[in-house]
Amino acid sequence: MKPSINDLSLHVATVNGSGSQTANSVLLRAIFQMGIPVSGKNLFPSNIAGLPTWFTIRASKDGYVARRRENDILVVMNPETAAEDIAAIGPGGVIVLNEQIPAPAIPEDRFVYRVPMAKLMEPITTDVKLRRLVVNMIYVGVLAELLGIAEEEIEKALDAQLGRKPRALQLNHQAVRAGWEFARANLAKRDPFRLERMNETTGKILIDGNNAGALGALFGGVTVVTWYPITPSSSLIESLIGHLERYRRTKAPGEAGPGRATYAVVQAEDEIAAIGMVLGAGWAGARAMTSTSGPGISLMAEFAGYGYYAEIPGVIWDIQRIGPSTGLPTRTSQGDIRFAHGLSHGDTRHPVLLPSSARDCYDFGMKALDLAERLQTPVFVLSDLDLGMNMWMSDPFPYPTQPWDRGKVLSDEQLAKLPKFERYRDTDNDGIPYRTIPGLVHDPKGAYFTRGSGHDEAARYTESPEVYAHNMDRLAKKFETARTLVPPPVVEDDEQAEVGLIAFGSTHWAMIEARDQLRRQGLHTGYLLLKALPFTEHLKRFVGKYRRIYVVEQNRDGQMAELVRLELPAEAGRVGSVRHYTGMPIDARFVSEEILAQERGAISSPKRPPVEQGVAR
Repeated sequence: MKPSINDLSLHVATVNGSGSQTANSVLLRAIFQMGIPVSGKNLFPSNIAGLPTWFTIRASKDGYVARRRENDILVVMNPETAAEDIAAIGPGGVIVLNEQIPAPAIPEDRFVYRVPMAKLMEPITTDVKLRRLVVNMIYVGVLAELLGIAEEEIEKALDAQLGRKPRALQLNHQAVRAGWEFARANLAKRDPFRLERMNETTGKILIDGNNAGALGALFGGVTVVTWYPITPSSSLIESLIGHLERYRRTKAPGEAGPGRATYAVVQAEDEIAAIGMVLGAGWAGARAMTSTSGPGISLMAEFAGYGYYAEIPGVIWDIQRIGPSTGLPTRTSQGDIRFAHGLSHGDTRHPVLLPSSARDCYDFGMKALDLAERLQTPVFVLSDLDLGMNMWMSDPFPYPTQPWDRGKVLSDEQLAKLPKFERYRDTDNDGIPYRTIPGLVHDPKGAYFTRGSGHDEAARYTESPEVYAHNMDRLAKKFETARTLVPPPVVEDDEQAEVGLIAFGSTHWAMIEARDQLRRQGLHTGYLLLKALPFTEHLKRFVGKYRRIYVVEQNRDGQMAELVRLELPAEAGRVGSVRHYTGMPIDARFVSEEILAQERGAISSPKRPPVEQGVAR
């Protein structure tokens, strides 16, 4: 049997609230510490405890980190899903089975390792609750032995996870050791899967996108944070609170206690209040942000239009999940693109940043605050559950070297030189007027009335049709200016290619692997990774270069493809759509198979559903 080295997908099936997250994190980190590229995906229910949950770890010598459709190794810890989980493992797969769990007949062409986990826990602790929480470490030890995960790396990862809890650390070490010793004594290695040290993670870190975004906001100078808890965005604010507590308190010499907070965090009564507070703080000169998901964005619509029309800076993070309505709160999606881009009634268009990596989340945490003040408008950052809540490899984040961009803010000295100040007059022909900040100017010339109703250049109330049209035209000009300020896309042209691919956000990681698959099938592709809306000049050049364009995204209706067609109507007939909308992170085979099917099928839109025979494509 040919060995499979550093190329596997490990799937752990357990129960939410059972303590498995610690065990899975230890496995993930230990493999990472061995220098092997790795990624982890947590599939959990939208309840507190008791329902099935799965965690998938992918190790890839080639550096692929997107979800794989099939799994090679299964750990069975949940009797409710055991039959279905086992049936999903194909020939040659490995099943590590807690022997307490009733299992169906398993085909002989699977490798089955039965482990008496409850019995192994008996000498470790008599506390029934602790046994339920610590038993997961048994499979960590078993897998470490079977796969060749270095003992010292498991120990190091466990210390990092539980080092501040000596009693818990001791119990978990004992459980891991029990798994190791049982596997060495009783489980003869029969399967081909093995992990060996590499040197591909040196200098890298593991971090989730929400924590990375929180760090970016911290370095971007956020001073007012408002929120209402909602999955999957809550951890962004929770992480940010921790960073602010640590780094944004000042102490006078000799002062006792934690010191004075130089920031404000407000848990609002709902998302309407949260965005209202952001705009109030932005109007007063603070760098302000909130974080939510699709249902919260729905509630923010009226205030978003107010911020756009009254021209008030603010940042809104949307960690996207499945909708509509409550939808599937713990499944990933890219379904808020059109909604966020035009949120509110009337002619409203917002800049939208589209992070595809933890590094992007960090960078855009700063960039969004700069753009909001430069453009004097709400700026949306659209991440998603997969990027936000899962762990990703990344190079360390650089310390910022550029000062914050506060935009066009007038001081008393500048006001004194002006014959008059008109808040909404465009003096630079870029659509962006100058503003004053209350409390920072004392010249009464700088005062103005802020309103979301009709106003002229001097901020005076008016219902003049001509003035309204002029104001809306100026706001459209500001949107054109935004094209030159938002992050440009990353473009990878291929001179042998006739097909160009466009993607954004966490879909990017499946695209890297899918392009390699397509190349092996003889189909070369160019690639454009979008980073923001509005589109920049790069889009037109890219689309014009290729015979056929496919926009790959994680929503049902092809929202980004539709925006591309609207942007380039003359090219609309050449823009195809590849859509994945099961709530599972998109995988590379789905992308490559759909593109090949459309290329063979006279470029028609795919008719096959994203779920076939119960398996998410």
